[in-house]
Amino acid sequence: MKILNSFLVMSLLIFNTGIKADVTDADDKPVDIVVYRSPSCECCGKWLEHLKKNNFTVKDIVTGDVQAVKTKYGVSESMASCHTAVVNGYVVEGHVPANDIMTLLKTKPKLAGIAVPGMPKGTPGMEMGDKKDSYKVMSFDKENHYEVFNSYQGTQ
Repeated sequence: MKILNSFLVMSLLIFNTGIKADVTDADDKPVDIVVYRSPSCECCGKWLEHLKKNNFTVKDIVTGDVQAVKTKYGVSESMASCHTAVVNGYVVEGHVPANDIMTLLKTKPKLAGIAVPGMPKGTPGMEMGDKKDSYKVMSFDKENHYEVFNSYQGTQ
């Protein structure tokens, strides 16, 4: 319950005020993340820039077989997107906002990871002007149980 309450407070702060939450650890050190992506995907590079702007140190691994990475880390077809990342033992699939990754790392829930399935418009790296889809950041465990980790309201 404590984890959920912390998550809700941070989510409400970000959503309702637009204030950027603190996305660094207590020592203000950058967070290391390894990203596996296809050489032909432009939006992946934009997501990497989003991470770098939010105090992540990115190790960018370009691969011709991203599916093998997804299989290795247990990303199901229903959670899949265009790139897969690993940070502090968690899997991050797709265009997950940096704030959600930091919430995951700070709360340390018993999960395999979080994902933004597909490629919704308006997610970090998928910006398309003012157009934003509503989307959910989903959590998943090793048995492929899914829950909503956070949700974002789109614009028309």
